[in-house]
Amino acid sequence: MGELNPLFRELALILVTAGVITVIFKWLKQPLVLGYIVAGFFIGPHFPWFPVIRGDENLTLWSDIGIVFLMFALGLEFSIKKLKKVGATGAITALTELAIMFLIGSSVGRILGFDAMESVFLGCMLSISSTTIIIKSFDDLKLKQQKFTGTVTAVLVVEDIVAVLLLVVLGTVSVSKTFDGGALAMKMLELAFMLIIWFVFGIYLIPTMLRLMRKWMTEEILCIVAVGLCFAMVVFADWVGFSTALGAFVMGAILAETIEVDVIHRIITPVKNLFGAVFFVGVGMLVDPAVLAKNWLPVLVIALTIIVFKSSAATLGVLLSGKPLKTAMQSGFCFCQIGEFSFIIAGLGLSYSVIRADLYPIIVSVSILTTFVTPYMIKAGSPAYEKLWPKLPAKWKEMLERYSSQSKSEGHAATIKRFLKRQFTDIVIYGSILVALMALSLFLLKPLLNKLIVNSDKTPSIWGNVIGLVVTLAVMAPFIWAMISKNLKRERVKQLLKLYRHSQAVVIPVILLRYFAAIVAVGVVMGRYTNMAFGFILILAVTVFIVVRFSGMANKFYKRIEGQFMANFNSRQAQTSFQIPSTMEHQFSMERLTVTQYSKFVGVMLKDSGFRQDFGVNVVSIERGGKIMDLPPKETVVMPLDRLTVIGTEEQISRFRAAVEVEPSILIRDHADHEMRTYRYTVVSTGPLVGQELSHSNFQSRHHGMIIAIQRGDQYIVNPPASTVFKVDDVVWFVSPENISLRQFVEGG
Repeated sequence: MGELNPLFRELALILVTAGVITVIFKWLKQPLVLGYIVAGFFIGPHFPWFPVIRGDENLTLWSDIGIVFLMFALGLEFSIKKLKKVGATGAITALTELAIMFLIGSSVGRILGFDAMESVFLGCMLSISSTTIIIKSFDDLKLKQQKFTGTVTAVLVVEDIVAVLLLVVLGTVSVSKTFDGGALAMKMLELAFMLIIWFVFGIYLIPTMLRLMRKWMTEEILCIVAVGLCFAMVVFADWVGFSTALGAFVMGAILAETIEVDVIHRIITPVKNLFGAVFFVGVGMLVDPAVLAKNWLPVLVIALTIIVFKSSAATLGVLLSGKPLKTAMQSGFCFCQIGEFSFIIAGLGLSYSVIRADLYPIIVSVSILTTFVTPYMIKAGSPAYEKLWPKLPAKWKEMLERYSSQSKSEGHAATIKRFLKRQFTDIVIYGSILVALMALSLFLLKPLLNKLIVNSDKTPSIWGNVIGLVVTLAVMAPFIWAMISKNLKRERVKQLLKLYRHSQAVVIPVILLRYFAAIVAVGVVMGRYTNMAFGFILILAVTVFIVVRFSGMANKFYKRIEGQFMANFNSRQAQTSFQIPSTMEHQFSMERLTVTQYSKFVGVMLKDSGFRQDFGVNVVSIERGGKIMDLPPKETVVMPLDRLTVIGTEEQISRFRAAVEVEPSILIRDHADHEMRTYRYTVVSTGPLVGQELSHSNFQSRHHGMIIAIQRGDQYIVNPPASTVFKVDDVVWFVSPENISLRQFVEGG
C-alpha cells in the first residue's frame, strides 16, 4: 500500500476533535462556533499536549471552501423582497451602528498603536455582528416570539449585505495599500454595476433553466446543479476581480428567489456544516496563548468597546428608525458581539499581509469573550429600560414618544419623491443592462465577426461591422424602449406638471436624462462599428431613438422579457395560495412551515388546534404528499411533514413556528437490545394451530406475537401469507415482547 496522504490524518483529527468538543459545548449550552474554535486551539501548533496540525495548503483550501459554503447558505436565506420589507428600520439601524463602530473601532486601533490599515480593518471587524450567535441566543432564551426580534433580524439582514460589500472594498484597499478615493469610488460603481447585471440576468436565466430541468430533477441532481452554479459564480467573480465570497453569496441570493430554494437549503446544510466546521477549526488553530498573554490589554479594551459602544450605537439606530425606546434597548443590547464575518475580514487582511499576525488571535479572543456575554446582555435589555425610563425628564419622554409615533408625509413632496425614485431606479437598471450588452457586442461579437468575415486580403470586411451593428441594436432595442418609455405614461407626467408648482424643474430634467442616456448608448455602438463623423452618428442615433420609441415590436418584445423576468422573480411567492395586497404587506406575512413529527399538533384536527385562538394565525393551505389543499376543512388532521401556509404578523408567525417546527431534544433514541424475544414452536397434532389458517388463528391478538417465518422441512416461508395453513411438524418462528410459556400452545391455551 502507498503512503496515506497527510490530509486524511489531519481531516480525521479535525473532525474527531471537533465532534468531541462540540458535544461538551452543547452540554454547556454554548454556541457550537466556540466549540469549533476551542477544538482548533487544541490541535493547533500552540497546544503542545495534543496531536498537532502545523497547517498546510490543504487545510487552507478546505477553509476557503468552508467560506464559500457559508456565504452560499447565507445567500439562500437572503431575499431581495426581504431586504425591501425590512425597509427603513433595518437600513437606518445597521448603517448608524456600522458608521459609529467603524469610527470608534478605528480610533481604538490607533490608540492601541495599530497602523492606519490595521485600524481600518479593526473598525470593519468591530462593525459586523454575528447572525449565528444572536439567533442561537434567541433559541436558547426562548425569545423568538418576542416583538423586538423582528427588528433585530431586519438589522442583521442589512449588516450581512454590508459585510459582503466590505470584503470587496477591503480587498481593493489591501491591493493598493493606499486610500485612493477615486479608485475606490470606481470599484464601488463597478461592484454596483456587476450586482445589477448578475441579479437581472441570473433571475431571468437560472429559474427558467431549473424549470426546464424540473421533470428530471432529483435531490442528487439538484444538489450537483446548485453547487455547480455556486462555484461557477465563484470562478466568474474572481475572474472579474471580486472576492469568491461575493460570488457565492450572489448565487445563493439568486437561487433564493426560486421555488427550489427550500430543498436546496436542506440538502446543502450538511455540506455547509462540514466545511464550515473546518473553517472555524482553522480559526482556532491561530489562537496563541503567548500572544494573548502579551496583548491582554488590547483584548480587554476591544471587548469592552464592543459591549458598551456597539450596543449603544445599535440602540441609537433603532431609535432613529422610529421605534420606541423599549424596543430600541431590547434590540440594541443584542448587538454586543462579533463573529464569523470578523474572522473572514481578519483572514483577508492576513492574506494580503496588511495586518499583523497578532491581530487575528486578538479578534478570536474578543469574539469568544463577547459571545459569552451575549445572552446576559440580551436578557438585560428589558430591565435596563425599566430602570432608565422613570429617570428620564418628562420633556425627553414626550419627545421620544412623539418621534416614534409620527407618520411620514403623503403630500405633494412625497409624490414627487416616489416619482423620482422610480425614474432613477429605471435609469440605473436599464442603463446597466445596455452597458452590459454594449460590452458583450464590442468585446466579443465585433472581434468574432471581424475574424470570420474578411475581404480577399484577409482584412475585416465592412459587412461584419454592418451585421454586428444590426444585431446589437436589435438586441438593445427593447431595453432602449424601456429606458425612454417605462413608467413614463403621458397622463401621469401631465398630471405631475399641472398639479404641483415648480415640478417642471424636477420632472422634465429627469425625462430628458433618460432620453439622453438612450441616445448616448445608440451613438456609442454606432461610433465603434462605423467611421462616420460625429454629427452623422448623432443624426442616426436620434433616428434610431425615434423609431424604437414608437416601435410596437420593441414594446412587445420588452413586455415578453419583463413578463418572464417577473414570473421568475415572483415564482417563490406565487406558490402561496394568494398574494397579499401591497398596502398590507407591512401588516401581514405569509409563510410556509413544515410540521415536524415532534410537534404537539401532530394528529390534531384544525378545529381543535387553537392556531387562531392561541397564536392568531390562519392556515391558508396544507401541502401533503405533493398535493395542496387550499382552505382545508376544520376536520383536517395535521400530519407529520405537512407544509402549512399560514398568514399573520411576523410576531404571530414567529411564535407559531416555535410550536410547529419543533426540533428533538435528542436526535437519535436507542432501542434497548432484545426488548422482544424470539420463540420457536413446533406444531403438534394435539395443538391448537394444526389445520388452521393463519388469518383464523387470531395468533397476534391471543398471544401478542407476530409470526416471522414457518419452517416446513428444509424450506422457510418468510412472512407467511394469511392463507397459510398450519401443518404438523411446522416450526413456527415468532416474536413477542412478553414472556410466553410454550406450554400454552401444547395444551391448547
